[in-house]
Amino acid sequence: MTIHKEGNKTIALAAIVFVATVILFYFIFKNNSTIFYILTSVLFLFFIFIVSFFRKPTRIIEDINDGLIYAPADGKVVVIEKTKIDEFLDEERIQVSIFMSPLNVHINWYPISGIVRYFKHHCGNYLVAWHPKSSCENERTTIVLENEKYGNIILRQIAGALARRIVSYSQENQKVTQGQELGFIKFGSRVDLFLPLNVKIHANINQEVKGNKTVIAEF
Repeated sequence: MTIHKEGNKTIALAAIVFVATVILFYFIFKNNSTIFYILTSVLFLFFIFIVSFFRKPTRIIEDINDGLIYAPADGKVVVIEKTKIDEFLDEERIQVSIFMSPLNVHINWYPISGIVRYFKHHCGNYLVAWHPKSSCENERTTIVLENEKYGNIILRQIAGALARRIVSYSQENQKVTQGQELGFIKFGSRVDLFLPLNVKIHANINQEVKGNKTVIAEF
């Protein structure tokens, strides 16, 4: 387990604020050690939470199999339904949405191998990530992955009420491999998959899934 590069600046800033605040508390509560230790402990736990948020587990798919669609993120499956998509394509798809709480690992991975045929970042609102309209109204990125054998899938990284920064490494015409990192969402959010109607869904509503480990669907 290591720390993701996207957390370096945030953790460094949190460490500076933590040390400065502890020093301030020391001078304010130097005659009341109980309050000082309680407040310092609370701050330390919050700092540990910040550090743990940016944890980077080792998740390697040993046997690449594009017939399987892996979870692109850790979290809970909150939506499995047919929906009409109107970006890049205009057709019905099966939507599978994964809600990422602040306690989840927040790295995102490519669920299949292929070529990034489309990438766009959309500015937008910050509705709570489980809101039905968050998929089309929140700040988000849309990524279309085209696999030579199975066709394309569409993936969205969606910001939530707490998540205010989406990081995506995707570029159009980029060749990517199943299990490769595609980005990071800071402080809780959601990832949507829009899959062809002929896939076999393996995931269930309210299922806890892990990126690069749980098979969401199969071509």
